[in-house]
This record gives sequence, structure tokens and C-alpha cells, in this order.
Amino acid sequence: MKPADQTIVDSVKGWFEKAVLGLNLCPFAHKPYKEGKVQFVLSHATDDRTCLTDLYLQFQRLDEQPDIETLVIICASHLQLFTDYNQFLSLVDRLIEQEGWQGTYQVASFHPDYRFAETLADDLDNWTNRSPFPLLHLIREASIAEAVKAHKDIDAIPQQNIQQLRSLSETQRKVIFGRRIQAKKNRE
Repeated sequence: MKPADQTIVDSVKGWFEKAVLGLNLCPFAHKPYKEGKVQFVLSHATDDRTCLTDLYLQFQRLDEQPDIETLVIICASHLQLFTDYNQFLSLVDRLIEQEGWQGTYQVASFHPDYRFAETLADDLDNWTNRSPFPLLHLIREASIAEAVKAHKDIDAIPQQNIQQLRSLSETQRKVIFGRRIQAKKNRE
């Protein structure tokens, strides 16, 4: 891997370790990450067609390698605008449907400018899904079903994540996310 590519992958892994694991934003991620079952793949796609091809190939990889629990595709050169990314997710859903992968896989979405539908751009709540680069997180449905059974209150996780972010100081947020977060706590 080229040094520049490795730097991108390392930045995503660092965010994953500090935010997703460190803040426990996904309580199911610790075990597979420790076991080396989380893979990070850099896509060099610069257009939707190539990005969908990369996505398809990684779904096939999951089909062929059951030891990989979850896979994160880093879109460092494409989908930089959140509106483009959000529209691309409908193509992702169509691909999953066309290939018969519903019930087998789902894709979680993360983007540097992630914005939930009912929020303002600077709401702190959005940071639960903000990442250094646009990401497509491929997850096995069976793993989700297992995690749901094991967790006492799955529906409380999003609100707990928001509260966790709100409890951090600006300095702590900057250390974790690598940039200043100027966010409003609109719904406190």
C-alpha cells in the first residue's frame, strides 16, 4: 500500500478506535475488532459506477470469507458532498436488492458532514455518524441479530451516543475527531 493510502486508512482506524470504540458508540464493535474481524479497505473510486463495483466486490469478499465480521470501505476520492453521498445510498440499497443480499448484509453510513434528517448542520447529534472520510460500513445481518439479542436495550443506543458526545469538552472532541467541532446542543 502506498504511504498516502496507508495514512488515509490509519486515520480512519484512529477515528474508529477513539470514537466508535473509545466512546462505545457501537457496543458490538469491540469483540470483532479485537479478534481482527474488522477490515478497512480504501476505494480509489472517483465516480458512482466504480464505487458500486468496489462495493460489489467487497460484498463478494464477505460471501467468500466468513471470518470477516464487518468491512469498512473508505471513499477518500468520491462522495465528498453529503448530498451526493446520501443519494448514493439509494444505489447501495438497489445493489443489495438486485443481488439478493437483503437479510444478509446492510450498510451503515458515516460521512464527514453527516446530517440526520431532522437536525441542523451544526447539531452535535450529527457527530455520532461523522467520520474522517465518507465510509460504507458493510455489516452482516446475522451479527446484528445476535447483538440485538445480547443487548438489554438496543433502542437506547442512539440517545446514549448523543448524550456521550454532549458530555465531552471541546478539547476532548477535538482529540477524538481531529478537528474543532462547532456544534449546537439544540435538543438538550
